[in-house]
Amino acid sequence: MTTRPIAAIILAAGKGTRMKSDLHKVLHPIAGRPMLLHLVASVGALAPDRIVAVVGAGREQVEAAVAPHGLSIAHQAEQLGTGHAVAQAQAALGGFSGDVLILYGDVPLVTAATMQRMIDRLHGDDAPASVVLGFRPADPGAYGRVIADAAGRIERMVEFKDASDAQRAVTLCNSGLMAVRSEDLFDLLARVGNDNAAGEYYLPDIVMLAAADGRASAVIETDAAEVAGVNSRGELAAVEADWQAKRRAAAMADGATLLAPGTVWFAHDTVIGRDVVIEPNVVFGPGVTIADRVTIHAFSHLEGATVAQGCSVGPFARLRPGTMLERGAKVGNFVEIKNAVLGDGAKASHLTYLGDADIGADANIGAGTITCNYDGFFKYRTKIGEGAFIGSNSALVAPVAIGDGAIVGAGSVVTADVDPGALALARARQEVRPGWAARFRALMQARKASK
Repeated sequence: MTTRPIAAIILAAGKGTRMKSDLHKVLHPIAGRPMLLHLVASVGALAPDRIVAVVGAGREQVEAAVAPHGLSIAHQAEQLGTGHAVAQAQAALGGFSGDVLILYGDVPLVTAATMQRMIDRLHGDDAPASVVLGFRPADPGAYGRVIADAAGRIERMVEFKDASDAQRAVTLCNSGLMAVRSEDLFDLLARVGNDNAAGEYYLPDIVMLAAADGRASAVIETDAAEVAGVNSRGELAAVEADWQAKRRAAAMADGATLLAPGTVWFAHDTVIGRDVVIEPNVVFGPGVTIADRVTIHAFSHLEGATVAQGCSVGPFARLRPGTMLERGAKVGNFVEIKNAVLGDGAKASHLTYLGDADIGADANIGAGTITCNYDGFFKYRTKIGEGAFIGSNSALVAPVAIGDGAIVGAGSVVTADVDPGALALARARQEVRPGWAARFRALMQARKASK
């Protein structure tokens, strides 16, 4: 194991024309997180000294996305190949002495463990000049090939366009990811030429340049899915599907029940406890934590929500950011909650909107209740006390507080605070006119018959 500093160069300068999108290719999300930020998170687990993003077309979008994460930026004004792209990071790595990982913003699912394996191999007993991450796809297609001996020492690297038929028959392919010592990287890149079929400066050429100096490089292998690249919407969907399949398997292995696994969609940071039951067609957006023994019923959507032990959600419920369900709370069908706390054992069983609200333990929110939290300019909170009962089809106009144990009669529009234990009725008194309906019908039928 090495204790040398680590830096990472992430190439994100490509135009991504096959995506046919105004959004930069590396910012398209997988599991609710932009591809590029998946890589940033994985590299971050290695505690790197520096991360450099090499940007080009659409650089403003990429720079804005990475700004909160402290990345350095290097600009590749012309697209002259991967070797040229990496060379643009030299200034950003000025004064750095350590090991450099070279990654690709559109190859988002490489794990920190694989990155660490690359670094460890770089410091093997044979001290390779560089380490290449290889893989064996089902269809090698137009990938560059890695010709290596049984020990993984590279004999030749060749791009598909420049490969012979015999070389194209090799199944070990180059993912493009590499680990190189900073002391070697830019000296080797300075010697890379573009005398090839594409007229580009290829990063893998540094392997053969080092070999000419008598220094061999090594290849280590990983699963093809881990280095799957995204260049089109179809490839994006395929990588998403692979990520989701693995996440579902992990959730079940950790003690959750997924009744129809293929219909459940997780976000990159979803946390699921033990003995959780997730019914079909449930979607988790970012920022959701589910405690033990929770049931998420079918067709529910959760984002930015925390659900405590023993709660029940749905079916057809929507929990929006800022929602907190405390122990044993129940949210039923067609209930939407936003920026609100539902206390222990509280219930909102159906057809309700609760926004910007604090609901006490064991409160019961009747069907059709809404908190009117927005006046067109500002938002206000509603407070509902412990054990309060809100009758069906009530509107609580915030800011307003309903005291502990209070009752709000069905159909009320509440605009003032209600004392604990009080009954609030805010509706017109019912008027009954005997025989009116019969007289009305007779009159209208007579009018219709006369026409």
